[in-house]
Amino acid sequence: MALINKSHPEEFILLGFAHRPWLELPLFIILLITYPMAMIGNIAIILVSKLDTHLHSPMYFFLTNLSFLDMCYTTSIVPQMLFNLGTSKKTISYLGCIVQLYFFSIMGSTECLLLALMSFDRYVAICRPLHYIFIMNQRVCILLVSIVWLTGMIYAISEASVTVKLPLCGINKLDHLLCEIPVLIKAACGEKEANELTLSVVCIFIVAVPLCLILASYASIGHAIFKIKSSEGRKKAFGTCSSHLIVVFLFYGPVISMYLQPPSSTSRDQPKFMALFYGVVTPTLNPFIYTLRNKDVKGALGKVMWSIFRPK
Repeated sequence: MALINKSHPEEFILLGFAHRPWLELPLFIILLITYPMAMIGNIAIILVSKLDTHLHSPMYFFLTNLSFLDMCYTTSIVPQMLFNLGTSKKTISYLGCIVQLYFFSIMGSTECLLLALMSFDRYVAICRPLHYIFIMNQRVCILLVSIVWLTGMIYAISEASVTVKLPLCGINKLDHLLCEIPVLIKAACGEKEANELTLSVVCIFIVAVPLCLILASYASIGHAIFKIKSSEGRKKAFGTCSSHLIVVFLFYGPVISMYLQPPSSTSRDQPKFMALFYGVVTPTLNPFIYTLRNKDVKGALGKVMWSIFRPK
């Protein structure tokens, strides 16, 4: 570890896959392709949801929030990754690292809560269809989304602020691709067991509790779907939920692996691959999952594309 005579370094060296340099070029190319795909896909979801009146419903209101969140999520890390992978300079300023830490944490925690809110919306739509329009009215939807964003921000800012205060003893090398809470805790010196325990406890509330609510919602949804007599009705109900379930498993799997175990117990490359998965892969796949598995979105996207490119 490189040491300097300051409590906080002026910049961090992000080692990334320095021990596997052959990975850098393929990873750079993959990010160069997937980042524009993620941006275009999520922008398309937002535009289609706004332009097509048939999609002015709570489900697509929440989906629009998810797309906006994913755009911010991936933008908070990918440009810096591309710069570091494409040049010999593998550094990020201390201020840049702190800003990235806060933004990445806010987006990640908010997405955990938003996915739980989206599953609750599906629960009400399928298990309480007659009351859906009254329970999930516009005012309630805006209130719930505001609570989700505010809660995610409070958690992330509080946890990141505690992490930033940890002594680094002059260490300016981070064995990661980005600045993330578990990685900074692992890099800190001195007594940090309390921080690891705090992170695990807080993550139980921000990760495990929403996941349990999602699983409970879909258990009820599954029970309700089997009660539907029409095969067409069952197929439609399952179709509206399958996309969300896929997104949930793609996001929560790596997050649980990363955050619900002590940072000091993780392997060297595990945090890097997990961060790439929930910070890049999932935001890129989300628009395509919702588009390919949802007839309403496909139809609306087709109408928008036709209105743009139709012959004059």
